[in-house]
Amino acid sequence: MVSPSSPSSANAPVGGSLLDPSAAKKAQFHLTRRNRLLFFLTAWLIVLMPFLFWWSTWFGRRLSDQQLGEYLNDEKHPRHIQHALVQLGDRMARQDTAKRWYPDVVRLASHSVEEVRNTDAWVMGQDPSSSAFHQALLKMLQDPAIMVRGNAALSLVRFGDASGRSQIVALLQPARITAPDAGLVIAIDKVGTSVHQGGLIAKVQTGQDILEARTHFAGRIHSLSAAVGMRVVEGAELAVVDPSEEQTWEALRALYFIGQTEDLPVIGLYERDLPDISNRVREQATLTEKSIRAREK
Repeated sequence: MVSPSSPSSANAPVGGSLLDPSAAKKAQFHLTRRNRLLFFLTAWLIVLMPFLFWWSTWFGRRLSDQQLGEYLNDEKHPRHIQHALVQLGDRMARQDTAKRWYPDVVRLASHSVEEVRNTDAWVMGQDPSSSAFHQALLKMLQDPAIMVRGNAALSLVRFGDASGRSQIVALLQPARITAPDAGLVIAIDKVGTSVHQGGLIAKVQTGQDILEARTHFAGRIHSLSAAVGMRVVEGAELAVVDPSEEQTWEALRALYFIGQTEDLPVIGLYERDLPDISNRVREQATLTEKSIRAREK
């Protein structure tokens, strides 16, 4: 056995070359290069992952015919179905080949996911020559979701059908967000907050459960009727949400063609010179009123 103080052991490499200054410097260089590589790899992933998520969910990404068929039947991923529907809508608008998928479009009018039905109602309005679409849209006027009914009604206007006029007028009216059950309000959003369709407005604690109150359509919180710490009964008003600019503009544009005199009071609300009413909406409301009055003469 060689003693640690012997000349032979002093010259022996330890862990490769820790006692060799040039080797130690080389090892330090390699360590630094590895750290740099890890840093750049991490930074690359930070940029890449959001891009991949966006790419996988972006409805503008063009699908092949095979992908369209696969996506329309992908029950595990409703957003894939929506992606395919949007692509079909674009094809219809360009009068491109899409009729081979029309049976799928009609089938999806009764899909279990509201967002799919909502998109489907919009797509069917892109081809007002289809009697199958016309019949499916008429049935969708009875859908439990207000936005599905509204989009079906808007699409029916393209068919020259005013059956959904009441649903279109409803799109102009604020939404009352109510308590899903009796309990304690533990969270609620602020007045003026922009919310998307299905956005969370408040949380109500009922015993051990926490229930959520969400908006039926996109818009802005106009007022609150409750606050954190307040006890509410089932059905009590929590907030009022004004419809979004895009929703009101589309509804006013549709009523330009099918509106009636009894719709004028709600249309007039959007002719007011208020900060929360855009010029585009105000101008469309004025044009819609003039069109209705002209038809009633």
